[in-house]
Amino acid sequence: MEPLFQFFNNLFPFISDWPEWLAHTVVGVVTVLLLFGFVALFALFAIWLERKISAHMQDRLGPMEVGGWHGWAQPIADAIKLLVKEDIIPAMADRTLFKLAPVIVFTAALAGFAVLPWSQDFIPADLNVGLLYILSVSSFAVIGLLMGGWASNNKWSLYGAMRAASQMISYEIPVALALLAVIMNAGTMSMRHLVIAQSGNILDWNVFNFFPLTAVAFFIYFVASLAEVNRTPFDLPEGESELVGGFHTEYSSMRFAFFFLGEYANMYIVSAIATTVFLGGWLAPFEALNFIPGPIWFVGKAMTLVFIQMWLRWTLPRLRVDQLMYTCWKVLTPFSFAIILLIGLWKVL
Repeated sequence: MEPLFQFFNNLFPFISDWPEWLAHTVVGVVTVLLLFGFVALFALFAIWLERKISAHMQDRLGPMEVGGWHGWAQPIADAIKLLVKEDIIPAMADRTLFKLAPVIVFTAALAGFAVLPWSQDFIPADLNVGLLYILSVSSFAVIGLLMGGWASNNKWSLYGAMRAASQMISYEIPVALALLAVIMNAGTMSMRHLVIAQSGNILDWNVFNFFPLTAVAFFIYFVASLAEVNRTPFDLPEGESELVGGFHTEYSSMRFAFFFLGEYANMYIVSAIATTVFLGGWLAPFEALNFIPGPIWFVGKAMTLVFIQMWLRWTLPRLRVDQLMYTCWKVLTPFSFAIILLIGLWKVL
């Protein structure tokens, strides 16, 4: 927590006068609250943005009434509605697991924010294995989805949960391999040092380093990350036309909302990982733009990738299950291995 403590100490010098255990506890609690607030605000904004994007792509207007300007308060109204709705649990459901599932899904998503490098100074946890950590904790979401689908005592929910587990576990392979291609070159798994290694201008970013190999690795990562967060064309676990609503069919009220908070939080996390590993993190593309603060660059790059995820959702049709697995095991994974082999040979020769 040292870089984080130093960041808060620069803002509030009086913290250094407190007992060490109290100062670190307060800094930790404040950081968690800040991250939770960001996730909540991002989810509200992303829901509004996705509704507007889909509307304009379909020659509609989307939300226009609530709050005035372009219906900006519509997601807030929806959130209030979910808060006051009746929380229904099926009579034959496993009540304990049913209640625990959305908490695990959201907690796994929130834990991933701990190592995101928002700027050179503000990194909640600067772990030397930050990339490995974020890949590990994100895997816990699979447990929550399986628990929710099985505990609902609904065949559609169970089908959706099994699809989610097989899909997410499968696509973790090309995701990790695509990131490994960059780790081989950078020699570190620290999220902070991965960004520092790209210092300079836009041509020093990893997406252009060892071009076109790392550019292909970035493409593989982005495609596989869509499957990791159940986004179109890989949204089979939630296939409304086939499974009613998938693993969250029986959920209502805030438990239903927690699944969506987790989904949108994961959308941002996979975009932030791509930003950190491939797109220079908080660094500006040109030195002349260094006057713009690092967090703005970081969030801006990540939001651009989130926009592309939304764009693809309203553009591409959903794949079949066999096409989904074919894409993972016979396209993305072999290409990932080939890229690792070629970069390894390049480094040696």
